[in-house]
Parts: sequence; structure tokens; C-alpha cells
Amino acid sequence: MTKKIDVFAHVLTPNFYRQMLEIEPKLPERFPFIQHPQLTDIELRRSFWDKETQQIISFVNINPEDYVSSEMAAVLCRQANAELSQVVADNSDIFAAGVAMIPMNHVEEAVKILQETAVNPHLAGVQLFTRALGLSIADPEFHLIFEACSRLDLPIWLHPIFDERKPDNNIIFSWEYELTQAMLQLVQTGIFQEFPDLKIIVHHAGAMVPFFSERIRYILPEDQEKDFHKFYVDTAILGNPKALELTIEYFGVDRVLFGTDLPLGIQPAGATQVILQAIEDLPLSSANKEQILAANAQKIIFKD
Repeated sequence: MTKKIDVFAHVLTPNFYRQMLEIEPKLPERFPFIQHPQLTDIELRRSFWDKETQQIISFVNINPEDYVSSEMAAVLCRQANAELSQVVADNSDIFAAGVAMIPMNHVEEAVKILQETAVNPHLAGVQLFTRALGLSIADPEFHLIFEACSRLDLPIWLHPIFDERKPDNNIIFSWEYELTQAMLQLVQTGIFQEFPDLKIIVHHAGAMVPFFSERIRYILPEDQEKDFHKFYVDTAILGNPKALELTIEYFGVDRVLFGTDLPLGIQPAGATQVILQAIEDLPLSSANKEQILAANAQKIIFKD
């Protein structure tokens, strides 16, 4: 049976969640999806597990820098990373690795945490969001973070977050726009020109990019168009084999990794089965499907 690694699954570790609720009790109202019981209840999550797919787990988007001082944000991130590491260590059959969080309002400490992450056997990289502190993730304020990830060979998981300047944010379309804009902004800053080996794994199959590939090709300078192909992407678009075909055609089969957004997307336990079926329905060889399901993650994330 083909091994599977889900590179984009989410958790909300209990101690970290408790701490954040003490700081902002209205979090469940602001972000209703964080109330999903499988984010915090690992035993419940196990009851739905297929006993085959290992998950790489990252935090849902509750970011300390949005609520506390820079020093406190660094403390909370370190504690959350330690808790996440312990969850992975205690459940290594289901969890292949965790993804660290860093305080975006304290770049110096963020870099130190990245250095700690690079030597932590239970953490595989760092999660960044499309915006932080009201700024694009491509803002020069965060340049040192990308430099550190490149130097340390730490993959970046890029997750969307709402742009609070907009009055019409919604979970269906807005996050795909935010991902696409962040990709464009990173490319236009020359991030891949400066750090050609940087690994950025974009959630939701690269969002709008595959569909608008020809607009990218004809409108952007050639070097920027080429840089768009340097992102890695997951398969978390709730099935949709035709869209996955476009994704693979654009980024290449060696840059597409199985990811589901588990346990979110489809009740009660996520979209794993519909995404697996979509991959099965693709006009690809068995070897290419195995690349997407696990081999690419082994090579890109675990360096096997």
C-alpha cells in the first residue's frame, strides 16, 4: 500500500489554546473553525485516522503577535513549539512532524527560534502567514526570517490570513486571493533571486495561480514568471481533479505534495478521502502519484 504524508494538517494544542483564550476570550467567535474538536482532541482524531497517513501538523491561525507584546509573543511561541514537539513525540505513529510558529513582532527572537527549530527532531519547518502585523509577508520587515530559513534549509508553510483592511473577507474566496497576492509580492521582491533554494509550500494548491498562468506569463517580466514555478504547493482543494491537473501542469509533479487541511474542510474529519480520490483520478502514472502522496515530502521536507 502506498505510503502517504499529509503535509498540511492542523492542530490547536490544549495548553497554547488555554493561554490564548485567557488573553482573548472571543477567539472562538472571531474564528469559528477553531472550535473543531479534532484540533485539540488527539484521541478523537485517532478514531477517524486511516492508520496509514502520517500528518505534518501546524497551528491554526491564532498568532500571539496579534494580541501581546513582542517579548510575550516570543515566550508563547517557544512554549507552543515545545508542546507541539511533545505531541509529535508522543504520537509518532500518526504525526510525522510539527511546524513551528514564530513571533512576527520580534524578528530577532524569531530567527533564534528558527535556529532552535532546525535542530529539533520533531519540527520540520516554520509556518508563515500571508500577512503579519498589517503588513504583507513580503515586507522588508520580515526579510531576516527568509534569510534564516534559506540558510538553515527550513521549509516554510505559507497559510492565508484575512486582510483586515477589507470589509468583505470570507472563507471561500478571500484566503485564495490572499495566498495569490502573497506569492506575487514575494516574487516581485526577488525572494527566489536572492534565495534560489528557498522552499515555500503554499496551501490550497497554489490558489489562483494555476488558473491564471497565462496572465502571469504575458504580464510579468520573464524572470518573475519563472520564479512563480519555484513554489511548492499542496493538494488541499477539497478534491477537484481538474483543478489538480492544472496545478500539476503548472508547478510540475515534483513540486506538488499531498495535503488536506485536516480536520477542516469536510465534516466530520476533513477532506482526506475526496482528495485521495481526486489524486487517484488524475491521468498520472503510479510513480507520479506516489511522488505526490509521499516521495516529494520525503525529499523536500525530510531530505531523504
